[in-house]
Amino acid sequence: MMKVLVIGGFLGSGKTTTILRLGRDFSNAGKKVAIIVNEIGEVGIDGDVISKYGLDTTELTSGCICCSLKVSMKTTITLLNRDYKPDILLIEPTGIAFPNVIKSDINLMNLKDTTVQPLVTLIDGSRFKQLMKEVKQFALRQIIDAEVLGINKLDMVEKIQIPILEASVQQLNPKAKVVLLSATYEDEHWHDFVKLLFGEDVEKLLEETKTGEASIPVHDIQMMDKATGKPVEDDMNSIDASGITSYATEYSIGKVPTDQARAVVRNLIEDIKAEVIKSSPEFVGHIKLFMESETDTVKANLTAYDMDVVYELIPSGNEHSRKLKILSAVSNIKKDRLISIVNDAVEESLRAEGISFLHNLHAH
Repeated sequence: MMKVLVIGGFLGSGKTTTILRLGRDFSNAGKKVAIIVNEIGEVGIDGDVISKYGLDTTELTSGCICCSLKVSMKTTITLLNRDYKPDILLIEPTGIAFPNVIKSDINLMNLKDTTVQPLVTLIDGSRFKQLMKEVKQFALRQIIDAEVLGINKLDMVEKIQIPILEASVQQLNPKAKVVLLSATYEDEHWHDFVKLLFGEDVEKLLEETKTGEASIPVHDIQMMDKATGKPVEDDMNSIDASGITSYATEYSIGKVPTDQARAVVRNLIEDIKAEVIKSSPEFVGHIKLFMESETDTVKANLTAYDMDVVYELIPSGNEHSRKLKILSAVSNIKKDRLISIVNDAVEESLRAEGISFLHNLHAH
């Protein structure tokens, strides 16, 4: 019996880290795990990162999974179940998708020997107020649709703020089970999270949260399109509805020592951040860099204008082709401006470091 879990959440909420952690935990316990990652645009980063940890990944990169990839999703899941027979299938939608639509589509597929677990929405606890300011209507939609709300990055939240944050999130969706966690920490919060999702009593726990009336009825909260000011229909493209501008691209690069790759990634993401702030002073979203050196992969993540960049070094041999990939998805910026910022910063940085490169252009 394959268990399918959809983990949604806004850009930068920690979905990839959480899914990677779950995948490794279950793999270490002897379970077969498969992961489907949906990225924005034509170039994916998270699928590569997860694959480097030895987990089987199928990546879908041609747009919004919930509005244009229903057939591909069904085919992908069917083939995975037939050929690989995973015990656990983890699905990570893009941060600007409606995860409940994805779960509904999976339920409608009537897949054999498959159970769909409660829908999870992760929330970055360290920037909850900022999300409510910049992308309130869209974030609310993801929160309201969830069956389990995971307040993530607890280690980055002041202890005195945690009960307030928990109560605020629960008020937005009284029917959901709210859990606290830090996906990078091994503690009771993580174990409670896993038990809730996959334990035998998960349905009982969820049923216990559905007895009260919502203090903010779901039908009273309506998403508005930023561009037109008109209500957003349920079947509207979630990428359009989010108010987020995205651009993803990829470069083939020459041999780069790890120390040089680290320096390039550090300077590059700081340059992009500085330029984006000029156009969108309080942006939220996700800027991700992925650069392969001769022996390692350097990864950088940035989720908002006032957040520090998080760096990660993944040991991985890259003897043949090496790439630099970047995904940028930020609020309140024009598309052509974002493209210009990213391409100019990458190419200027690579030239300055004497690194050969080729821009791999992808047709949309």
